[in-house]
Formats: sequence, structure tokens, C-alpha cells
Amino acid sequence: MADLTVLDDKATWESRVERLWATRPSRFRDAWYELSRNKLALGGAVIVVFFTLVAIVGPALAPYDYAKQVLSDNLLPPLSKGHLLGTDELGRDLLSRLLLGIRISMAVGLGTTAIALSIGTIVGMLAGFYRGWVDRVLNGFVELIWGFPLILIAVLLIGAIGPGLTGVVIAVGFVNWAGFARIVRGDVFALREKEFVAAARALGKGDLEIMIRHLLPNVVGSALVMGSYYIAIAIIAEAALSFIGMGAQPPLPSLGQMINEGSGYMLLNHWLSTIPGIVIVLLVLGLNVLGDGLRDVFDPRLKGLG
Repeated sequence: MADLTVLDDKATWESRVERLWATRPSRFRDAWYELSRNKLALGGAVIVVFFTLVAIVGPALAPYDYAKQVLSDNLLPPLSKGHLLGTDELGRDLLSRLLLGIRISMAVGLGTTAIALSIGTIVGMLAGFYRGWVDRVLNGFVELIWGFPLILIAVLLIGAIGPGLTGVVIAVGFVNWAGFARIVRGDVFALREKEFVAAARALGKGDLEIMIRHLLPNVVGSALVMGSYYIAIAIIAEAALSFIGMGAQPPLPSLGQMINEGSGYMLLNHWLSTIPGIVIVLLVLGLNVLGDGLRDVFDPRLKGLG
């Protein structure tokens, strides 16, 4: 009878632990529900999805070769001779170059942010979960990287590597991952002592499984919110570096490079700079609005405080 009593007590204890583990936060389920009701997030998402589709299919639908020069048709205004947005100083179709420029900006923004998010999430989780000397070493390195100005690091790295998109991606990713690490580390610090983590430990789950199955789903929301902002930062950084000739190299078009090329014609042919400038503004605005909406979704306490 004693053995049966012990078994019953053990079964009851394990049943309670299983129920506690099952009640762990389900942030994604709640987030998707809130997102469908958040007009701010949906408005930003529409803009971002539109430019993402343009980046994917736009260059294939371009009416002309982005590098084709027709000097007799240079500096045509919009809606002239079959050129919807006009032509530049070399007679190249502005719409065709703009579509490819959007793809380049989106690719740089998404690519660098995906790399930075992956590295930052891993470092932040390790630092927040293990604490102690692991946290001191990793967090010290994060703070060191975070203290460097992005553009300064980009100029130094591109100066060593050489102009081009590869240098832009490396430079932006080199700094931005530290921001993700800081956010994730703080979330893991708070979640590590929660009941659902203690329940997972009681069930004999290892550190790696706890981090992947129980902590990661609850910190990735904050990382995605930051990701929307960092995509915008990467796009601005790529445009700034291309503007000064350190990003995409001719004849490959870039939004920043197009603004630079048209800056000498602002008084008479302003569309050369204003059109790509407006595209950058709309793209960054959409990403920031989406980020604000996602922030409200994943942390309703911050609603109206942005």
C-alpha cells in the first residue's frame, strides 16, 4: 500500500507539473489575434508588403534595361516618350532603375537584419540564461560593439574591404546584432525564473530544449519588433553609403546613388532625386509604423507611449 501511495503522489505531482507547463505564455497566438485588430500595424504591413512585392517582381516587369543609355533622350520629364518616370542624365529609364534600386535596398535591409537577429538572439539568450561569468563576458562584448557609431564603422570596414554591397552588409550587421542581444538578454533574464521554466526543469528538460522550446517563442516577439526598426536603419545606412559612393557601384542602381546622381539637377529636373527620396521615406515610414504596431501587439502596456 505504501508503494501505491508513493506512485499516486508521484503521478499527481507530475500531472500538476504538466498542467503548469501547458499554461506557459502563448504570445504568438495572442499576438496574431491582436495584430488583426491593430490598424496601425496593418497599415505599416500593407506598405512593407507592397514594397516587398515590388522588390521581388518589379525588376522582371521593368520596361527597359536599367543600364541602357540613350543620350538623345536624356533628362526627359515623367510621362515622356514611354518613360513613366522620365530619364536620367544618361538617358536611362528612371522607373527601371528605381525598381532594381528598391530590390537592392530591401535585400540589404532584410539580409543584414536577418543575420544580426540570428546572432544577437543566440548571444542574448546565452547571456541571459546562464548569467554569471558568461553574461559578464558576452554582455561586455555587446556593450563594446554597441558603442561604435554605425556609419563610422561602415566607412572603416568598406575602406578596408572595398566599395560595394558586401561591405555594406558586413558593416551594418557588425553593429546591429548587439541591439538584438541587449533586448533578448533582458527578456530572458525576466523569463528565466518563471513557473513554466521551472516546470520544464522539473520534467527533466535540458538547457538547450528549454531555451529553444520555451524561451525562444517568448523573446522572438520583441526581437521582431526591433527587427522592423533595424531594417529601416539598414536601408538608410545603405542609401547614405551609396550616396557617398561606398555602396552599390555603377551601373548597378541604388536609391542613395540615384539621389546623388540627381542632386546636380535639382533646380530643373528635381524628379531625379525626389522620386527615389520619396520611395525611401515611404519605405522607412512603413517599417517604423509596422514596428510601432508590433510593439503595441507584443507589449500592450506601451500603447500610446510611443
